Amino acid sequence: MTRYLIFGAIGPLVGGFLMLFATTVASGYWSDTNWSEIGKFLGAFFRTLQYSYLFAIVPMLMLGAIDDILYHVKRITPVVRMLILGAVGFATASLLYGSRGPDAGALQFVLYGIVGLVPAMLSSWLAHRYDAPQAVHST
Repeated sequence: MTRYLIFGAIGPLVGGFLMLFATTVASGYWSDTNWSEIGKFLGAFFRTLQYSYLFAIVPMLMLGAIDDILYHVKRITPVVRMLILGAVGFATASLLYGSRGPDAGALQFVLYGIVGLVPAMLSSWLAHRYDAPQAVHST
């Protein structure tokens, strides 16, 4: 149960921040940056945080379910599980958010892929770190 709480709490927060960052980089917002622009960016992040949770809670819980399934496969180590989830998150986010318009390119593909990669891997790592130790069964 803690796995789903971690994915539901951490994923939309980090993913929403990275999504806002990716869209501002793609729009050219960071070409002339000063401290007031950073303040506006953080203000926009906190004003739109509720929408990050609204739209990202279900996809992050789905990634948590994949992590839970992979957790029960004993041959898969935690590092491989994090890499698999990162790849799934990267692929889905880049395909869902990346447009195929005139500004499409490698930078946009990578920026929107990171929106799915980082929260998935971070949540999987935290879920592994705070898992309850399982009892050893004697045979």
